[in-house]
Parts: sequence; C-alpha cells; structure tokens
Amino acid sequence: MKAMLAVSVAAIALLSTEAAEAKGCIKGAIVGGIAGHYAGHHGVIGAAAGCLYGRHRAKEQDRQQQQTRVNGQGRM
Repeated sequence: MKAMLAVSVAAIALLSTEAAEAKGCIKGAIVGGIAGHYAGHHGVIGAAAGCLYGRHRAKEQDRQQQQTRVNGQGRM
C-alpha cells in the first residue's frame, strides 16, 4: 500500500513539472526519502517534502542564472 502511494505521488509530481523542476524534485525526493526513512520510517513524507524543496531550489537557481545572463549581456 505504501509503495503504491509512493509511486503515485512520484508519478504525479513528475508529470506536473517542467524539466528543471522535475530534476530538482527527483534529487530532493531521493534525499528526503532516505532521511525520512532513517528518521522514524517516514520515507514517503520525506520524499514529498524533499521533492517540494528540490523544486524550490531548482526554480531559484534558474532565476539566478537568467538574472546573471541579462546583467552579463548589458556589460561589454
């Protein structure tokens, strides 16, 4: 039952994100799942939280890269 729930959550998360967001989600879910497992057998909750955090970090990094490209092109 838990495995089916985890697969369903992962599938929905991957299908509803863009490429950069999915990349952050996958990395975050792996780390969060492992941490959650060792912190009281809450791997699914850890994976979901890690996915959200990973997506947040990926978006943040994309914004910073876009900002440096815009600022970098203005200086010549």
